[in-house]
Amino acid sequence: MALLADPDAPTEIAYRVARTLPERLAEKAGRGRRFDVEVVSEPFTADTEDLTTLMQRIADRRRSENWDVVVALTDLPLHARGHKLAVNLSHEDGSALLSLPSLGGLRLQRKARRAVEEAVLSLLTDPLATGGEEAEGHPRSEPLRGPFAEPLAPIHPGQVGEREAADRRYVVSGPRGYLRLLAGMVRANRPWRLVPGLSKALAAALATGAIATVNSTVWSLAAALSTSRLVIAMFGSVALMIGWLIVDANLWHRTAGESPEETKRAALYNASTVLTVGIGVLVCYVGLLVINLVWALFILNGQVFSSLTRAPLHATEYWTLSWFVASVATVAGALGSGLESDEAIRAAAYSKREQERRSMLKGDHDA
Repeated sequence: MALLADPDAPTEIAYRVARTLPERLAEKAGRGRRFDVEVVSEPFTADTEDLTTLMQRIADRRRSENWDVVVALTDLPLHARGHKLAVNLSHEDGSALLSLPSLGGLRLQRKARRAVEEAVLSLLTDPLATGGEEAEGHPRSEPLRGPFAEPLAPIHPGQVGEREAADRRYVVSGPRGYLRLLAGMVRANRPWRLVPGLSKALAAALATGAIATVNSTVWSLAAALSTSRLVIAMFGSVALMIGWLIVDANLWHRTAGESPEETKRAALYNASTVLTVGIGVLVCYVGLLVINLVWALFILNGQVFSSLTRAPLHATEYWTLSWFVASVATVAGALGSGLESDEAIRAAAYSKREQERRSMLKGDHDA
């Protein structure tokens, strides 16, 4: 059997799953069966999100390599008949397609392993794969339930059209399923990569923070601000940077159609963008706060500070000043992000597959 994985994160997950998959499958399948697992990394989702096309590509790959079973992994969110797809199974072709974002953002490795196991066992033991007869020594398989038997997001069998290359489908449903898919999309984008991807913006923010920390006017403002105003300044600066990055780099997903399905899909993609950029900006903000605090502890003089602000330089003053300066520096970072190229920001904000998907959609809209 084989694990066919999109490049980047799906390939990493596939290799980790493959380490223990043969032993776990042999244990669950019983009857002394042995499994050899091969991992193949290739962009099988390139240029399309159509399920029929994807399943045909997977089936063709299985036949060309003479694999018994193939499970394909992608970090793209896929949709089927208005539903958010989790697993697509074709027992006739011995192939399965797993959309990793449907598993959520937590314990992804464990859930992916269990999903792959359930898919393989279903393909090998389900009577659909053997012309309606049960495989010898194996009971009739139950619907997939391993990683999906959790209250967070139930998975239900979906309707499969006669012309589609699948005979069983599982889709994410309900508000909890939506939230889990959204978390999975954000996880796939790896928002922490936004920090090193905004080098010019961070340089502007750090320079502003270093200068503001030794500015007596900033000392007086920080000492006079209440906690509520500091909180407003923090959220305002973070929101400004999030909005600036999304608008300046054209990260907002626009749909050419007006159908409810396209509108919901666009809302899902935009929500994942806001959360991805938001998490990255919050990480930057916390980093700026810590750096400014260390810089203030090193550079400030208590007597000079007290003489100008008429307040003693204690831990509270250090914290308040660093907090306020972090907000000011974040605004400067938002302006500095204008020096970054749109491609650099997209590369930092999205996974490789998501970048390709958005480029494809942009090309379709321009055409």
